[in-house]
Amino acid sequence: MNKAEKPEVFDISAMRRLAAEAHGTTSSSEATEINALAKQIAGQYKDANYSPTIVIGQLRLFEFLCILGLALASNFVIAANASQHLLGMFVAGVSGAGLAVLSLQIMDCYQVAILRTPLRSLGRILSAWTVALALVAVSIFLFMDESAGYRAVLAAWYGSTLLFLIAERTLIGYAIRRWARNGIMERRAVIVGGGKAAKDLIRALEQQPENDIRICGIFDDRNSERSPDMVAGYPKLGTVAQLVEFARLAHIDMLIIALPLSAEARIMQLMKMLWVLPVDIRLAAHSNNLRFRPRAYSHVGAVPLLDILDKPIRDWDSVAKRAFDIVFSIIALLLLWPVFIGAAIAVKATSKGPILFVQKRHGFNNEVINVLKFRSMYTEMSDPTARNAVTKNDPRVTPVGRFIRKTSIDELPQIFNVLRGELSLVGPRPHAVLAQTRDKLYGEVVEGYFARHRVKPGVTGWAQINGWRGEIDTDEKIKFRTAFDLYYIENWSLLFDLKILFLTPIRLLNTENAY
Repeated sequence: MNKAEKPEVFDISAMRRLAAEAHGTTSSSEATEINALAKQIAGQYKDANYSPTIVIGQLRLFEFLCILGLALASNFVIAANASQHLLGMFVAGVSGAGLAVLSLQIMDCYQVAILRTPLRSLGRILSAWTVALALVAVSIFLFMDESAGYRAVLAAWYGSTLLFLIAERTLIGYAIRRWARNGIMERRAVIVGGGKAAKDLIRALEQQPENDIRICGIFDDRNSERSPDMVAGYPKLGTVAQLVEFARLAHIDMLIIALPLSAEARIMQLMKMLWVLPVDIRLAAHSNNLRFRPRAYSHVGAVPLLDILDKPIRDWDSVAKRAFDIVFSIIALLLLWPVFIGAAIAVKATSKGPILFVQKRHGFNNEVINVLKFRSMYTEMSDPTARNAVTKNDPRVTPVGRFIRKTSIDELPQIFNVLRGELSLVGPRPHAVLAQTRDKLYGEVVEGYFARHRVKPGVTGWAQINGWRGEIDTDEKIKFRTAFDLYYIENWSLLFDLKILFLTPIRLLNTENAY
C-alpha cells in the first residue's frame, strides 16, 4: 500500500486471514537464546498476573452475595418475626443485590480506573445503591404486606450496605493500586519494532489516564543505527526470534506491532513468527490516517489498536473450561476406578517395572510437563524421548501393553494431569519433546506446529476422534493432526468439548491405527 493512498475504510479482515493462513514459525531447533538483560526482565514477570476481567467479575459476585447476606442479616436482627418473612426478604434481597450490581455497572463503578480511586466515586456508589433500594421499596409497597415491618428492615439494610460498600471499595482500591505498582493487574505488553513509531506509541499510551498496559520491552531485528537500543526509556531486548522465548518466560499478554500499514510484507513476516504464542496481537493504528470499522480495533484510552489475533480461550472462557475439566474428571474417576485398578494389577503382574510411565511432553505455551501413562512397554526397552515411534507388532510393547494401547486405557492416568491443571480433558494431544517422524522433529515438518500449544493439551482431541491417532510415520499424518488441532483452537466452545468428549469412547472402537 502506498503511503500517499488514504482509502476511506481499511478492511483488517484480509490481514487476519493472511495471518491465520501463514502457519509459520521458528522451529525449536531455530530458537535463539535471549540475552542476560531480557532474562532478568522476564524473571520479574515470571508469575502470572490477574486478569482485570476476572477480578471485576469476581467483585460483582462478591458484592452481590454480601448485599444479599446483609439483607437477610437485617431481617433477623430487626424484624420481630424474622422467620415468617424470610422468604419475602430473600426475594427482596436477591432483587436488591441484583439491582445494585446492575446500577453500579451502569454508573461505570466497575471500571478499573474508578476502582483505583474509590473516594472519588462515593457519589456514584450512593446513587446506585439508593436507586436499587428505592425500586425494591416500591415493589414491597405494591406487592407485599407493608405492615409486616419491612420499613425498619429496609432502613437497616440500606445503612449497613452503604457502610459495607464504602469500606469494601476502599480496600479494593488499595489492593488494585498495589497490584498495579507490582505489575500484577496490568496487561503486559511488548512492542515489536523500534524507532520513532515505537516512541510515538509509547508516549501516546503513557498519556492515557486509563492505561492498563505495562510495557516490558522492545524487540526489533534492525540494528542500533535504524532502531536505537533505548526508546522512550524502554530497552531493546533483542530480535523478534528471541521475542518468542521471552514472551513464554514473562507471561506476556499482548504484542503490539509498531509498524505502518504500508509495511504489509514485514507485518506478515512477523506474524509467521509470533502467531504461535498465546497472546493478543495488535497493530498500532494511532499514526495511520485511516478510518477503521468499529469492530476492527480496540482502544487503550484514546489510542486505537487494530485487533489482528486474540488469545484463545481467555478470561471467563478459561474458567468455564477449567470447571468443565474438573467436573468431568471427577465423574470419570468415579465411573472408571475399577478399570484403573484392573489395569494397574495387569501391568504389574505381567512385567517387571513401575505401573506408571512418566514422559516429558510439550504443554501449554510450550512448557515441558510430565505426562502420566500406564506402562505399556518392557521397562528395559522403554523410550522416554519417543524418538522411535511405536509400530505395529513392536517387540518393545508387552502383551498387556498392546491391549491397553489399542483401547487407550494407557492414557487414563492423564486424568490426574487434568486435575493438576497441566492438561485439559479436550485439546491438542501433547507430544513428547523429541517426538519425530522419520528423522525430522514435528516442528521441522509442519510450519506453525507450535501454535498447537496456544491452549492446554488434552487427553482426547478433535484430531483423535477423526481418526488421526496412533503411529506418525509420514509427514502428512502430523500435518493433518496439526490442521485438526488448529481448527479446534479457532472454533472452541464448551459444546464442542462436550461433543468431542462423548464421541471419544465411540471412536475408540476403531483401533486400526493404535499399536
